[in-house]
Amino acid sequence: MDRTGVGIIGAGAWASVSHVPVISESESFELRAVSTSRHSSAEEAAARFGVRGYDDAHRLIDDPGVDLVVVATRVAQHGTLVADALRSGKAVYCEWPLAADLATAERLAAQARGDGVRTATGLQGRYAPEIRYAADLIADGYLGRVLGTTLVGSGMVWGGEAATRGQAYWFDEAQGATTLTSAAMHALDPLHHLLGEFTVLSANLVHGRDRATVLDDGGEITVSAPDQVALIGTLASGAAASVFYRGGRSRGDNFRWEINGTEGDLVVTADWGNVQTAVLTLAGGRGGDASVAPLTVPAKYLDGIPAALRGGPAAALAQLYAHLARDLAAGTRTVPDFEHALLRHRGIEAVRRASGTGTAQRAREQKAGAAS
Repeated sequence: MDRTGVGIIGAGAWASVSHVPVISESESFELRAVSTSRHSSAEEAAARFGVRGYDDAHRLIDDPGVDLVVVATRVAQHGTLVADALRSGKAVYCEWPLAADLATAERLAAQARGDGVRTATGLQGRYAPEIRYAADLIADGYLGRVLGTTLVGSGMVWGGEAATRGQAYWFDEAQGATTLTSAAMHALDPLHHLLGEFTVLSANLVHGRDRATVLDDGGEITVSAPDQVALIGTLASGAAASVFYRGGRSRGDNFRWEINGTEGDLVVTADWGNVQTAVLTLAGGRGGDASVAPLTVPAKYLDGIPAALRGGPAAALAQLYAHLARDLAAGTRTVPDFEHALLRHRGIEAVRRASGTGTAQRAREQKAGAAS
């Protein structure tokens, strides 16, 4: 079977440890081109991966050997690059968040919808074996009726320090990659996938830090994005939900997700707070059990994850690619696409509205600040 040719725009650190190894191990996809913003880095990446290299993303999009365009750049660049890729008619995969703001996400989703382009978005947390197994346990009645869930996590970045000045964009809300939009939404997607969307929501977005230190030059940067995210509400399943995400990391648990029911409890934990790349553990207890105990994930949940990638940061992404390959072959649409990404972007706006910092409120604040 012919493999789907992949071109990656933004062959930086994340793509190198995630998309590239997943595609290299895949029987359905083949990496054929990469592009970066500079000629020297494009040549270096091309030589490293043994593919064609471009310093112009449009040349990659136009490459006849590329069937799937992967956009893995900074979020603020997604709007233009994704729109151009969609116009080519090729399938487009965009890292999450899809866009830096809701309006751009709406425009990209509408463009993909209107042109009938196949799309995917990088919300791979739901494909982690432990989360897939937990979903089936819940569906099979392991918990009885789900009563509530509590999720606490750390963004790992967005703390008091940035390693380099190049990481300053994480702290700028306008750039679209924040504790709320990235870390918290990556965790909320599997929560909603298992337990339903919010039907009632209260939120609090707090600026715990207004400055961060840049370690490589000793300077400081202004923090405009909230780094403490607190949500409480009711899910469509009727369960109560409490979610807290902190910027930076904790000396305690960096990821802990409990799901509690009338008959049992499930607990998902990790040392790393970003669920989409974390190595997770699953524990459970029910009936007469006095506490939870580790649960062994059946081997079938590892299908689609090459042995070399199991237990690593790209495991869930490998599952997403495996499901995408089946979608492309069968004409199904199971992988989160731009319509799903739009749902999550509307969720971000719902959180902001619930916290009193929605689009209209922020516009009024900006107008008031300009007048003063």
